[in-house]
Amino acid sequence: MEVKQLSTFFPNAANTYCPGCEHGLLLKFIGMALEELGVVDRAVMVGSVGCSTLAYKFINVDYVQAPHGRAPSIMQAIKLLEPESVVFAIQGDGDALSIGLQELINAANRGIPVTVFLYNNMVFGMTGGQMAPTTPNGLKTTTTPGGIRYKYLGPPLDACKILSGFDGVKYLKRVIITPRPIYTKDRLMYSSKEAIESYRAVLNALKTQLNGGFSFVEFLGTCNVNWKMTIEESKKYVHEVTAKMFRPGLCRDEFGVEK
Repeated sequence: MEVKQLSTFFPNAANTYCPGCEHGLLLKFIGMALEELGVVDRAVMVGSVGCSTLAYKFINVDYVQAPHGRAPSIMQAIKLLEPESVVFAIQGDGDALSIGLQELINAANRGIPVTVFLYNNMVFGMTGGQMAPTTPNGLKTTTTPGGIRYKYLGPPLDACKILSGFDGVKYLKRVIITPRPIYTKDRLMYSSKEAIESYRAVLNALKTQLNGGFSFVEFLGTCNVNWKMTIEESKKYVHEVTAKMFRPGLCRDEFGVEK
């Protein structure tokens, strides 16, 4: 995976994501994939409400702002009006699976070729760290300061399980975008495996759209600020807790883009 200066991004744009957050990493991978596929000039990002909306400051593609949770509907409209466009959105788990769940389900059912990238950090990040549909048992949020309990609130929603029931979905995958901490005798390092796998998932999702299919990738990430954890603690949490609850893996690849 070659690292280079990307024309997809505005030069000298200051990073405004919280330290340790993988939102910026996901956005970089999307830009790299658009460049590799040669489709930057026809890419359209649809923003919804959440941390992902900061992307307009960095990525130099057409950008349309949607209301909270409504990105899939706007994406489909753009694709129907401009079939040659490459349309994508980054949605948070609260945005896509709470207020926007009906929009996501309808998009998956219709199968119009657009791409949804879900950043799952298990809370409403930008609006203050409230409980989300994906919040794991015991995690403290601003609306559940004692930690949520499945007995009263039910288990978290699994986006990949939900979308696997729709034939319109042609590529469906969950990956961990959070680097794994590696401890040596005298230092802390992080693996690059997760980054490589995440980039490939982005690339394959966009390839699926170019082949005429709806694609969806869920990225397991962190929100150490709202989790009230250090960056290191949050990255350990994803690998030790989140990944056991939301198992990474390929759920569907009807066009064989992963081969």
